Amino acid sequence: MPDGALHDWLAPHWPAPQGVGAICTTRAGGVSEGRYASLNLGDHVGDEPAAVAENRARLQRGLQGARPVFLNQVHGNGVVALDATSPHGSSADACFATQPLVACTIMVADCLPVLFCNAAGTRVAAAHAGWRGLAAGVLERAAGAFDASDDVMAWLGPCIGPTAFEVGSEVKAAFEAHSPVAGECFSRGATEGKWFADLSALARQRLRAAGIRSFHGNDGTPLWCTVTQDSRFFSHRRDGVSGRFGACVWRS
Repeated sequence: MPDGALHDWLAPHWPAPQGVGAICTTRAGGVSEGRYASLNLGDHVGDEPAAVAENRARLQRGLQGARPVFLNQVHGNGVVALDATSPHGSSADACFATQPLVACTIMVADCLPVLFCNAAGTRVAAAHAGWRGLAAGVLERAAGAFDASDDVMAWLGPCIGPTAFEVGSEVKAAFEAHSPVAGECFSRGATEGKWFADLSALARQRLRAAGIRSFHGNDGTPLWCTVTQDSRFFSHRRDGVSGRFGACVWRS
């Protein structure tokens, strides 16, 4: 257990079957300092490599024997299959696994992490859904890693909230081009020509359209907002230079 930090990590409340584990870290329980304090998992944000390595080791000790596999996230919709031999660093924004003790791992600091499993507990997946990846269909691609007959559920983790995520009209247009109903997830911004986007609501729309009816976690309320919950979550939008927290799902 990583120095008592598990009490502050988020254990997803979802009806996952026995044999599926999931966790979402917070800032607690690491050794990084300054803007990266303390459990920064990102090795690409300027933190000391030795601190990141120790933080990742602490994460692994909290995963009940599973090994987290980190991606090179590129804000796209690529999906990779993971197994016990998978290295870190595959360029993709979603992954899935069927082998036990392979933890599909997503790093975020405002983007939305989404974890998936099927009711049979035979397959798990995870996706990194910033607005670009979400608009490009990363959640649909991740859901497509399951068989058509699977009963799939999803858990949405913390992300930038609907009162903090101000975007340009081009972002709203990108979602409305896919589905006009996406406009319901935007409200007038504080700046002329800008809009506040509800990332978790957009994700729930895309999940419904992909045939997923069981989704849990982030409902857009303030406690899920990475920007406003500064003592608990990293936020690139808030801090500019920021660490990364992670969401993991695995078969035990």
